[in-house]
Amino acid sequence: MKNLQFEDLGLMRYKPCWDYQEELFKKVISQKLAKRDALTKEEKEALPSPTSRLIFVEHPHVLTLGRSGDAENVVVSPARLAELGVDYFPINRGGDITYHGPGQLVAYPILDLDQFFTDIHKYLRFLEEAVIKTCAEFGVEAGRIDGLTGVWVDIEAGPQARKICAFGVKASRWVTMHGLAFNVDSDLDFFDLIVPCGIKDKGVTSLTREVGRKISLSEVKPLLKKHLQALFEWNEVD
Repeated sequence: MKNLQFEDLGLMRYKPCWDYQEELFKKVISQKLAKRDALTKEEKEALPSPTSRLIFVEHPHVLTLGRSGDAENVVVSPARLAELGVDYFPINRGGDITYHGPGQLVAYPILDLDQFFTDIHKYLRFLEEAVIKTCAEFGVEAGRIDGLTGVWVDIEAGPQARKICAFGVKASRWVTMHGLAFNVDSDLDFFDLIVPCGIKDKGVTSLTREVGRKISLSEVKPLLKKHLQALFEWNEVD
């Protein structure tokens, strides 16, 4: 069964949220291993299947650096980050440097892909597609650029293309964590602190900037959740 529990954490600092993700991630893996290692058919049937999770959250200002990232893509000093109240964490996802902050919708799917499909590329394409469909709900045409991560606006415009959503994931035993960061009403000036995702010749944008009016997270959350559920076809449980 593709059972999933949804949780909206509201505004939460990065480190305790990361710790919470790790806790859920390890729990799903341990449930999988217990079911796999049960000695008899009856024991296997008695154990519940792991329940995947989807977390929505908004973080205070923070920079996170993925495993393959370059710390030099932070272009200001630690003192300047401290002055601005921006936390910084090297973390265990893929990708390079990313900014999270108020007005950005962050989604962390902790999915047991054995219940969906064991294909990380397909998983990322589904996450991207959910964001593309959500942008379309606001009249914003977004898409992919070959060779670059993320969801972009004006994908044919060369240097004028703008990233509206960044992605970075981790998977172990086909269980995922980390996810996507969707600029809804972000203060884009904070992206000047970094080379976003290590890509030097493209810009960033937000739904608010593209639509020309303030877009709230409360408008976007149900739409993104709807499109994710339609793509992954999960059954939401309490």
